[in-house]
Amino acid sequence: MVARHMGFISLTPSFPSLPCLPRLSFNKRRTFFAMAALSDDPIRDWILSEGKATQITKISPIGGGCINLANRYDTDAGSFFVKTNRSIGPSMFEGEAIGLGAMYETKTITVPKPFKVGPLPTGGSYIIMEFVEFGFSRGDQSVLGRKLAEMHKAGKSNKGFGFDVENTIGSTPQINTWTSDWIEFYAEHRLGYQLKLALDQYGDSTIYQRGQRLMKNLAPLFENVVIEPCLLHGDLWSGNISSDKNGEPVILDPACYYGHNEAEFGMSWCAGFGGSFYNSYFEVMPKQPGFEKRRDLYMLYHYLNHYNLFGSGYRSSALSIIDDYLRMLKV
Repeated sequence: MVARHMGFISLTPSFPSLPCLPRLSFNKRRTFFAMAALSDDPIRDWILSEGKATQITKISPIGGGCINLANRYDTDAGSFFVKTNRSIGPSMFEGEAIGLGAMYETKTITVPKPFKVGPLPTGGSYIIMEFVEFGFSRGDQSVLGRKLAEMHKAGKSNKGFGFDVENTIGSTPQINTWTSDWIEFYAEHRLGYQLKLALDQYGDSTIYQRGQRLMKNLAPLFENVVIEPCLLHGDLWSGNISSDKNGEPVILDPACYYGHNEAEFGMSWCAGFGGSFYNSYFEVMPKQPGFEKRRDLYMLYHYLNHYNLFGSGYRSSALSIIDDYLRMLKV
């Protein structure tokens, strides 16, 4: 989701951004950590115990996220990446940590390993994870395509489509109730949830009613398609893709769930995937019949989410996709 906190790097997207929380100045941050050192600081406590460090040598602010504050903790046991949120409880970071852990366990593509999530004594929450030293580019697209396909191939669920926890896409709740049928899951928990938000927030009965018609007529788009529940990053746009210092691709800041592998490309309109990416991907995960017909369907979820988060600038794109499918399906 383009306007959420990027984690390790600071990029300036060409999209509207979330209203940012007040940023702490350097002096205020220094004061905060100095005070925390004298009181109850669970981040420091974990690093100096389970993190196996004996001293924290430096704390450096990173990036310019609107949702979370990010810091690099340098220690004699290596560096850690820490995100904090002063107003949201641990559930958001728990969802992120479980997603990162699931991707990490596939042993396919580099993701930062999560270590610890917890509440802050002054309110809010934190997540501590591995610090990944980034390179200077997003890396080789063909390698990214292959590694992502390997993750999709390795990460499977025997529970159906969904995830063990609810999480967020940007700041929007993402419903991950386990469902045996993919079309039902995508219609109800992806499109349906977003359409209801648009109706509640904007009173947009037009997009709601047309979207409901589309939801009930998706089956022809999936004829002769075998759909397995693959582990998806869920929010794969350019700001969540980088490379490490060796040039290997890194993905971060996920909104994970198990779904149709093609749904991973729903943010391709701002991910910059090229021909080499798709060629490498489909060598590992072969293209299924009707792929091109479904591409916009998976983009629709993210356009609706952007409409709900950022306003009417995204409405026309979402409505255009809905109308195109209604004409295609003749419903």
